[in-house]
Amino acid sequence: MTEVQLSDLLKQRFGNAPNVPEGLQNNPLLNAMAGRAACRRFTPDVPSATVLQTLAAVALAAPSKSDLQQRDILIVEDPARTDQLRNLLSAQEWIADVPCFVVFLADNRRQRQIQSWHHEGFPNDHLDAFFNASLDAGIALNAFMTAAQAAGLGCCPISTIRNHMNAVRDLFDLPDHVFPVAGMAVGYPVDPARISPRLSLEATVHSDQYRNTSREDIEEYDNRRRAGREETPWSLAKARMYAEAQRGDFGRFIRSIGFRTD
Repeated sequence: MTEVQLSDLLKQRFGNAPNVPEGLQNNPLLNAMAGRAACRRFTPDVPSATVLQTLAAVALAAPSKSDLQQRDILIVEDPARTDQLRNLLSAQEWIADVPCFVVFLADNRRQRQIQSWHHEGFPNDHLDAFFNASLDAGIALNAFMTAAQAAGLGCCPISTIRNHMNAVRDLFDLPDHVFPVAGMAVGYPVDPARISPRLSLEATVHSDQYRNTSREDIEEYDNRRRAGREETPWSLAKARMYAEAQRGDFGRFIRSIGFRTD
């Protein structure tokens, strides 16, 4: 069997590929990352606690802004809490069959505790504190997905957890300055996940200066998505999605748990 090369995977993603150096064509990690896809169909088997703890440890080895480590991973093991979270997210039908959830938390509380324990002030109490912790959590989420795929698991991030911030805070006893950036469905895939096309590299990789996305870029992408038998053009689907008000109270919630947004 001919081994799939990195350039072939990138062409599936973007419609074309850069000139991939020969030495990178069959790099296992790069191939896995280029071929990664979200999984929404799982077997009933629940990943073991030891597997999940190992993946969390690997994910938290990822980089962190200024080594502040403002991100935590919450593994949902209690069946009652799992059911409550599943009910909160039930607007997405596939959630009903998710065997395991992990929640990625932005944690700015710990740094504030450290400042207090060392009798130091906290002059950086502004929007950047929120942003730094959120970014740290996002880095850990991506690292967890890469590690999970390497372990034979499938994953799908769940941003709709942010539609229920107060309920999630209460469910997991989250203190001030700690909030969920995203949930994650984790389990063993029923079948291989399908690679989802992405916007072209011409539209999203810039050299030296920013280039505005053109309508032609979007139309080209819509056509590639339609070739995969998607009925509604991607751009129309996303325009309709963002034409509906979402999370209008998010800023209020963030302020209510102690963050300043100025």
